[in-house]
Amino acid sequence: NNMDPQNSVQDVHQCDLCETAIVNSYCDFCHVNLCIACIGKHISDGYDKHKIFPFQERRSTLIYPICRTHSHKNCKFQCKDCDKIFICSSCTASAQHRGHTFLEVSEVYNTRKDIIGKDTEELENLISPTYEEIALDLETQLANLDGGYEKLTTTISKQGEQWHREIDIIINKLKTEISEIKVKHRAILQKYLVDIKQTQSLITKTLQAIRKIEQSTEISPTNEYRSKLTELRKLPPKVKVTLPTFIPKRIDGETLCSLFGHITPLSTATEENFLSLNQSKTSVKELLDEPELVATIQTGYQNLRSVTYLNDDCVWTYGLTNDMKCFNINGSLLQAVKTKSEERPSDIAVDRDGNLLYSIRTAGTVFKVNNGQPKDFIRLHGWGPCNLCVTSTGDLLVTMCRDDKTQSKVVRFSKSTEKQTIQFDDKGIPLYSGNDKIKYITENGNHDICVADWYAHAIVVVNQDGKLRWRYTGHPSVTGKKPFDHCGITTDSQNRILTADSDNHCIHILDQNGQFLSYIDKCDLKDPWGVCVDNNDSLFV
Repeated sequence: NNMDPQNSVQDVHQCDLCETAIVNSYCDFCHVNLCIACIGKHISDGYDKHKIFPFQERRSTLIYPICRTHSHKNCKFQCKDCDKIFICSSCTASAQHRGHTFLEVSEVYNTRKDIIGKDTEELENLISPTYEEIALDLETQLANLDGGYEKLTTTISKQGEQWHREIDIIINKLKTEISEIKVKHRAILQKYLVDIKQTQSLITKTLQAIRKIEQSTEISPTNEYRSKLTELRKLPPKVKVTLPTFIPKRIDGETLCSLFGHITPLSTATEENFLSLNQSKTSVKELLDEPELVATIQTGYQNLRSVTYLNDDCVWTYGLTNDMKCFNINGSLLQAVKTKSEERPSDIAVDRDGNLLYSIRTAGTVFKVNNGQPKDFIRLHGWGPCNLCVTSTGDLLVTMCRDDKTQSKVVRFSKSTEKQTIQFDDKGIPLYSGNDKIKYITENGNHDICVADWYAHAIVVVNQDGKLRWRYTGHPSVTGKKPFDHCGITTDSQNRILTADSDNHCIHILDQNGQFLSYIDKCDLKDPWGVCVDNNDSLFV
């Protein structure tokens, strides 16, 4: 058991003739193992082709098939004209094979051996390890399945807890409001009651005075009596203070579900992997159907910069002017709003109540439009708001730059209150380029925050806690001619990320992990800038 592995294999071989003694030699022509005692017996037939070697030096001699016609000969040829059957030298001279083309079996054998060697190499070095990798990946996915779904369930539970907290806040606010109304109600009733009590006291005193006069025979008090009934006949109005009522809104399950969030359908992505020793991956395949142009809206802007979808009756747009226009899906202009300061907006968004929001960087202000009138919503100091995004929870994400144009950051607002700031990675390095250039922003369905940093030629994606997840700087199949020059960014129901590449006249499509999936360069796209997706995953550009 302690022997060298190669020698240990040799030690188990026994003589093929006596089947008991240990092998010492090998006949390379007959391919038999021989002990010392059996060598003489083996070559005693006088056959002159025996080749005896020490067992350790054995080599392989080709074993040719026996000819079916000439049984004493080996077939060293194949007839190319007879389905490559094996034939011997006598067969080549026969009338049956006259004029035929012959192949040497040894050459065919060596060619096949080369093929087998390459197949063996590919199986051992590439295909088998790849299958092991695929199997390991599937096993890992299975092992992580429970944890992944538990995390998904926890996320939903946290969302539910957040909703419960918000509902509790609303209910407590309403209860407080009711308590305040109750105090006012009580005060009103008590005021009227005091007035009535005073009048009742006057009536009592008047009755006492009248009865005293009635029982008296004195002339002076009787003559001096003046009736107060005229005053008392004017009865006070009956006061009826109505209790406030609570008018609950009808609970629409579908609307609640859409506000709460949705679960993306189970998606199984498979790749066609054709592996060879020189090529491990195929080129990227298009995953989406051929894009089709379904509608065109003429906005009248010479330079259209942003588009924001609310519903088919409200698509907000803006260009390099001081007005913003709302169109329906048929292209009819429904509303136009001018900025409060006559400056052009930096970006637009629509909140969950359908109100238009717009930012003006130089004014350091985000405005909200109510009934067509812009009003200050968020006013910043030392920073200017650039691009806007309303999240699924109703928060407002704002990309902004410092007034000296040296720093940039993303800030989350709940209503108009600052809630979160995202500016640096774990090493203290800025996530975004420090300047006043455009940085369109969107929130993905998994709550990742995606920023199209135009100056850095990169998409920067962080999770909802502000931790860097990944960066995307273009794909060779798209950006081979010009740099990645992206502007607008949006996401669809499958958490795919779509960004407009202006110089390359196309839309990049990425998965939620930043892997390039495909691109759209159809429908006469030219200098695409702003993008958004509607509820049916139709893309507005």
